[in-house]
Amino acid sequence: MPSATPATVLRLGTAQTLAWASSYYLPALLAQPMARDLGVSTPWVFAAFSGALLVSAVVGPSAGRAIDRHGGRPVLMATSGLFAAGLVALACVQGPIGLFAAWALLGLAMGSGLYEAAFATLVRLHGQGARSAITGITLLAGFASTVGWPLTAWLEVTVGWRGACLAWAGLHLLLGLPLNALLPRATAIQHEAVSAPPGSATAANKDRPPRLAWTSTLLAFSFAITWFISTAMAAHLPRLLQAGGVSLAGAVAVAALVGPAQVAGRVLEFGLLRRVHPLISARLAGITHAAGAAAFLVVGAPAATAFALLHGAGNGILTIAKGTLPLVIFGASGYGARQGWLMVPARIAQALAPWVFGLGLDRYGVAALWGSAGLCLLGWGALMALRAAR
Repeated sequence: MPSATPATVLRLGTAQTLAWASSYYLPALLAQPMARDLGVSTPWVFAAFSGALLVSAVVGPSAGRAIDRHGGRPVLMATSGLFAAGLVALACVQGPIGLFAAWALLGLAMGSGLYEAAFATLVRLHGQGARSAITGITLLAGFASTVGWPLTAWLEVTVGWRGACLAWAGLHLLLGLPLNALLPRATAIQHEAVSAPPGSATAANKDRPPRLAWTSTLLAFSFAITWFISTAMAAHLPRLLQAGGVSLAGAVAVAALVGPAQVAGRVLEFGLLRRVHPLISARLAGITHAAGAAAFLVVGAPAATAFALLHGAGNGILTIAKGTLPLVIFGASGYGARQGWLMVPARIAQALAPWVFGLGLDRYGVAALWGSAGLCLLGWGALMALRAAR
């Protein structure tokens, strides 16, 4: 089965950048003006955002099944409309009920239009040849915060937070929808998706349901921990660094290194590690947060930069692993639905992460980082155990 063309990767990667910038990265800059205008506290806005992540967890498996059956093009086109509708609804809210309803609508879009849907789209089109394309779209979408945060900030200053939401909605209709419409149409179900040759990983897994379930459990557990740590750091990293003795200006500067480090990790995966089994690269990346956290906790502020770089690079590679590991281990058959189910615990963990880690940070200060490091080691242990589960 042929690999994805650069044009497909560029279209899907650009659409993903838009999707992430206008949903996942939106509350970081608009939560406070939203709360102020609506007369609620800022945590209410983040609670609504957490609700959206829970909705996305529920929607994910159904979206994956739809992509398995019909291909990603119609699903992602519909998702562009959902994103636009949710952002318009968000721009029109007048109180807490409307706020939660609008974010729930955005949760439907997130569950059917972020990385998992993009990965499933590529696998439906290209089967085992999708690994490089998965890396390619994460490389492009890795700049979602780099592009999205400055644009959102400028829009909020220029036209207010409601105008910013409307502008993002317009971009989904004028840019995202056409890009998704230009994706290749999925043909009849690929032979690889119908049957697997004797001796393949997919055929072997079909013959061993208990092992299949154990492997799925290990992957889901590892993904949940990865998303928990990633989301907790995204929400609290500057504050965490300050608790460890870094100045405010220094904390902001160091936290800004995470994005470039993620992209660097993905470049490493695309280049040096592309010929390595994704399980090996995932294991290498799975230990980096714990290593960086230990250095920061022991050495203090001088190790802050190393912590940010290790965390970011590892997180960048693990984002790719979420797409490639299920493909290599289970094969392309039913990839979309399986990916949706594997990510349900991850979305729930993601929704809880800012609140849970925030409580730990309030109570224990920088020592809360021992908790995330411990979780990281548990997730790494699950990846190590996959040797016997394959």
